[in-house]
This record gives sequence, C-alpha cells and structure tokens, in this order.
Amino acid sequence: MAEVTCLRGINLAGAEFGEVGEAHGKGYIYPSSGTVAYFANKGFNAVRLPFLWERLQPKLYEEFDQAEAKRLAATVELMRAKGMTPILDPHNYARYNGKIIGSEETPQSAFADFWRRLATLFADKNDVLFGLMNEPYEISAENWLSAANGAIAAIRQTGTQNLVLVPGTSWSGAHSWFGGDYGTPNAAVMLGIVDSANNYAIEVHQYLDADFSGKNEECSRAPDAVKALNTFSTWLRDNGRRGFLGEFAVPRAETCQAALAEMVASIETNRDVWLGWSYWAAGDWWPANEPLSIQPLKGRDRPQMQTLATIFADRGRCGR
Repeated sequence: MAEVTCLRGINLAGAEFGEVGEAHGKGYIYPSSGTVAYFANKGFNAVRLPFLWERLQPKLYEEFDQAEAKRLAATVELMRAKGMTPILDPHNYARYNGKIIGSEETPQSAFADFWRRLATLFADKNDVLFGLMNEPYEISAENWLSAANGAIAAIRQTGTQNLVLVPGTSWSGAHSWFGGDYGTPNAAVMLGIVDSANNYAIEVHQYLDADFSGKNEECSRAPDAVKALNTFSTWLRDNGRRGFLGEFAVPRAETCQAALAEMVASIETNRDVWLGWSYWAAGDWWPANEPLSIQPLKGRDRPQMQTLATIFADRGRCGR
C-alpha cells in the first residue's frame, strides 16, 4: 500500500465544467500536460481531479462511457508520470442529474455501483486516492454516512486497498463540522465510517470569506477559518482519525496572503492527523479575472502562487 503523507495539492478544474452532453474540448476539458507540468515543477505533489459522474456513467448501473473513461485514465497517468498523487473527485454534491443520493431516482445502491466500477478501473494503481464525493449538502449526516459506507464496502469488494477520502454533509465545511445544519452534526455521525481496510481519511473544505463559501472576493473571516481547522485537528486527534483539506483558497489581495500561509501552517504543524491539502483551484479554462485561480496568466505566477512558493521552499515542514 502506497504511503500517503504531506500532500501539497492543487485542484485542476475543467472536467466538471459545462452541461452533460457537451463535447470534450467544447463544454469541458481535462487538464493539459502543460498545466500538470507547471504545477509539478512548482512543487505540488498531488492533484485533486474534479469530473462529472453523469459523463463517466451516462446511465445508472451501466458501463462507463468508454471515451470518457479513457480520458480520465489518461489524465491520471499524466499526473502519475510527473510523480503526483491523483485524487479522483466526482464533483456532484451527492447528486446524479440533480437527484440526491438516496432518492428514488438515485438510490444509494447506484452510488455503490459507481464506485465499484471506478475502483475496478484503477485497481492496479494503489497510489490513486478515491475522493468519494464533492461537498454533499441537503442530506442528513445519517443518510450520507449510509451512502458513504455502502460505497466504501463496494470499493473493498473489488480487492482494492486505495485510500478513500470521506467528506461530511453540509458542504463538508470544517466550520460546520460540529453544527447541525441537517440534524445530527458530522462530528457525531461520521465517527460511524466502516472500512474493512481501515484506509480512509476525513475530507473537509474551508474558505475564508464572509459566509465561508469562497464566492466573495475577500478573506474577512480568516481567523475563524483557521480556528475551525485547529478545532477540527483536535477532533481528529481525540478520535484517532486522519484528515485532508480538499479545498481552500484566498483572492489575490495582498492582505489575504498571510491568511493563506496561516491556513497551510495549520495543516502542516499538525501532521500527526493531517495528510495534507489541495488548493482551489487552477485549470486551463479559468478566466483571467477569476479571483481564486492560480493558473499562470501569460506565463506569470499569480500572487497566491508566490505565497505558496515560499511554503514549498520550506521542505522541512513536509519532512523532506
């Protein structure tokens, strides 16, 4: 089993863009070799790769679309060739064609079937991480736990031992981990994860703006965001769990760069319970004015990338 430790990752968006039915290269795109190489050369050692469940599996319980599966597999190989850990990310918010997992239209068994097929596709690559689902919401923690455990069981039935990243409900926010947005808090329910391989970690996301959504071009709640991560670190330690920060970001403003460094420090100074982090986001199709993007612009690094560069230079914090 591949050791997973001190991941410093980037979300490379694009394969989750557009509407289902749009052609590759028209409505959506996988990251280019140039983009993957840029981030590998900068020091990133992992890529969280968002894609759409519906594109990969156009009909529930049926085979994957062959062309889409080849695109996904080829992109994973591109990352592995650069020494990067790929993290598969069905970017669906616990939905299929807009119907929530556990509904009549999208039964939990369909989610388990999807993951059985996806695990089989990467059965010989134990360095690929399986992110169960991006940001479930409007689903109770109990129902989400049931769906997650079913998917994990299906993965293990294939014989694969890959590390699984398990989010909570309520967008899997660190700040909301102890709240009851949809009933019982994640902090209580998600202790019920069952994995026969005992090879999983809890994935949370944390933004720093006024409503923690990442949609506002400011970082006014940076102290609260850092506090949420530190509190979550304590929860992980107290309960013998591991964590992964799957999404976080700041806009370009100079005042937000110290907050970005502090977020990373919160993870890397608690390496006994954290596997690492992945910044949101980059990708070939982000517009030039996207405030959180660190895709290089006309060959120049974004301010956030300049901040992260100082962190990559300090390899000691990663035990390297």
